[in-house]
Amino acid sequence: MKRKKRLREQAEAQHGPPPPKTGLFRPFEGLKDKLPPPAPAPPPSKRRVVPAAKPASEEREGPSFESAMSGVAPLERDHVPTRRSVPPPPPAEDEFEAAERFLSALVEGEVSFDFADTDEYLEGKVQGLDARLVQKLRRGQYAVEGHIDLHGLDRHEARVTLRDFVERAQADGKRCLLVIHGRGLGSPDGIPVLRERMKDWLSRGAIGKRVLAFTSARPADGGTGAVYVLLRR
Repeated sequence: MKRKKRLREQAEAQHGPPPPKTGLFRPFEGLKDKLPPPAPAPPPSKRRVVPAAKPASEEREGPSFESAMSGVAPLERDHVPTRRSVPPPPPAEDEFEAAERFLSALVEGEVSFDFADTDEYLEGKVQGLDARLVQKLRRGQYAVEGHIDLHGLDRHEARVTLRDFVERAQADGKRCLLVIHGRGLGSPDGIPVLRERMKDWLSRGAIGKRVLAFTSARPADGGTGAVYVLLRR
């Protein structure tokens, strides 16, 4: 302050006193006093501390592995389960093999047959035999490996001839036979004698022990005047 005063005095001594203030600046005199006082500053706001959000990966994963496994005791070595391989499915079963196993369980002697015949149609099968075998036999889906015609024979001759034919065919490994017994149109009184006996011959005695099933043939092979015979091995 002293320095400024000294400098101002030196300037007045050299140049004279400063000129008086003109009316140009007078309107602004006292303007500062007329301004309204400044508004008081607002009080400082209280800051709320927000905890930091967990990462999305932590929210999805949940508790850590260590906390989840707390309290879990390891298994003893003797009790650790062994991993077993799944066995492969059994091979497809041959229908004849299934029939053979069934027949091997039968007691030696007379076998029991189930019949589904009518006045003209003949059908019989060993009890418990797979119905699919009979269905294929009925449809003629087995290749006929031998046939015999019993026309012109009496009842006794026809039975012996049929027995010998079946025994030879089985010994030769044949499975499906065609036996022609006729419809009895030439028999006395028109009674089909051989057809009436065919059911008993194929299901009993020495012939029945070798037979799995029999059905009347398809029209192309003789129809109700012949039968398909399925033999055991």
